[in-house]
Amino acid sequence: MMAEEPKKTRSTAQKAVIGSALDAQKRFVSAQQLHRTLEDQGHSVGLATVYRQLNALSESGHADSITIAEKQLFRACAQDEHHHHLVCENCGKAVEIEPPSEDWMSTVAKSHGFDVTRHVFEIFGLCADCAASAKSE
Repeated sequence: MMAEEPKKTRSTAQKAVIGSALDAQKRFVSAQQLHRTLEDQGHSVGLATVYRQLNALSESGHADSITIAEKQLFRACAQDEHHHHLVCENCGKAVEIEPPSEDWMSTVAKSHGFDVTRHVFEIFGLCADCAASAKSE
């Protein structure tokens, strides 16, 4: 049992470091980007550990997860309730938005014979900064 204690403490410390690093991000980031940030800050955390912790945070509702261009990206949740985003496909910047009403979603689903069990509502595009950069190129 003594051999397990340091491992458990290290794992808890790694969870805290990964969670704090994700909280500090203002936009969606990949596991690789977060891993690089942690390394730059002097933390020794394996990439596989970062992946596992980000997926665990996402599954527990403490992080949002989206996929852009076949890359899974993560962002710490600012609120506990279900929410939606406007997401920049270039830089990952995200803004929480109000979607059309829940009634609208239910009505659309029912009109097509669906019973809603869950939904994801994200709008993707370019933020003002990335759109301006794209126009100037």
